[in-house]
Amino acid sequence: MNTQKQVQDYYGKQLQGSDDLKTNACCDPASMPEYIKPILAKIHPEVDSRYYGCGLVIPPQLEGLKILDLGSGAGRDAYLLSALVGEHGKVIGVDMTPEQLVVANEYKTFHANQFQLSQPNVEFIQGYLESLDTLGLEEGSFDIIVSNCVLNLSTDKLAVLKSAFKLLKPGGEFYFSDVYADRRIPTHLQNDPVLYGECLSGALYWNDFLNLSKQAGFLDPRLVNDRPLTIENAKLEAKVDPIKFYSATYRLFKISELESDCEDYGQAVKYLGGIAESDRYFDLDGHHRFQKGKVEAVCGNTLRMLQDTRFNPYFEFYGDWKQHFGLFEGCGKQLPFNAQQVDLSCC
Repeated sequence: MNTQKQVQDYYGKQLQGSDDLKTNACCDPASMPEYIKPILAKIHPEVDSRYYGCGLVIPPQLEGLKILDLGSGAGRDAYLLSALVGEHGKVIGVDMTPEQLVVANEYKTFHANQFQLSQPNVEFIQGYLESLDTLGLEEGSFDIIVSNCVLNLSTDKLAVLKSAFKLLKPGGEFYFSDVYADRRIPTHLQNDPVLYGECLSGALYWNDFLNLSKQAGFLDPRLVNDRPLTIENAKLEAKVDPIKFYSATYRLFKISELESDCEDYGQAVKYLGGIAESDRYFDLDGHHRFQKGKVEAVCGNTLRMLQDTRFNPYFEFYGDWKQHFGLFEGCGKQLPFNAQQVDLSCC
């Protein structure tokens, strides 16, 4: 049985709900933002019980947008997003597991009623993430692509990243959570069906992920948040020891002018407020929290991520590109994950 079939079998037949998982790698213990909680309460229990994500893939400012959910499973994230994009938005979920899609499709009308939509704004497609170009999805048509603990299960991660880049509109973003390792996974562990199905042995070494992202066109991946994974299964912990795993959320912007490093052009921005979910401050990533009304120095890439995206109306921008001052102070290249806390100061 090849890897894709093994994953289909694991998530379609062996797992009947999140309680059947053998580790905590594919569960999300993070506190849910207050504005998400009433929406989550309206998700059908059967859909919610088949959630296998490892993070929260709900970026702010979604109303009216078109979103693609890669590895949508039974549809929990897709339905959360459908409530937030609203009447004029659209969510398309892609998954390869028939049993998951049966559940997802069963509750379209239920969730449209729950969210007071005139008709369902969610569509589910069966297909492989490695072959997104065969599914009839229009290139350059999505505002946002999300994925929740699925890239690690893919057998061709670069193909998924390249397809995501093609499918996004200019200024769009791939916002997703996944599992990463602090070193490359040995082949014998990659061939373990349980470790693979539990989102561990298919995980990318974090630096390989950054390099693949850049090959795909996402030149400056931004880490939003992360947490160390405690497997809590003695037998499986012994198998993978001493490898350390992290659940991390990244945002990758499709902006052609981004540079591979954070360069200083003497520029600054001021957050004006107005984003409903974060009016007092806006978190671009784990190192950039913008306080409302405060002018803050930024590198050229950060300025473009705010100026050339849907966040533009909520910022004022200062400076130009006429003078370069070198690498932006404080930016370095090292293991990005912080096992204790995330520094939200501007880099």
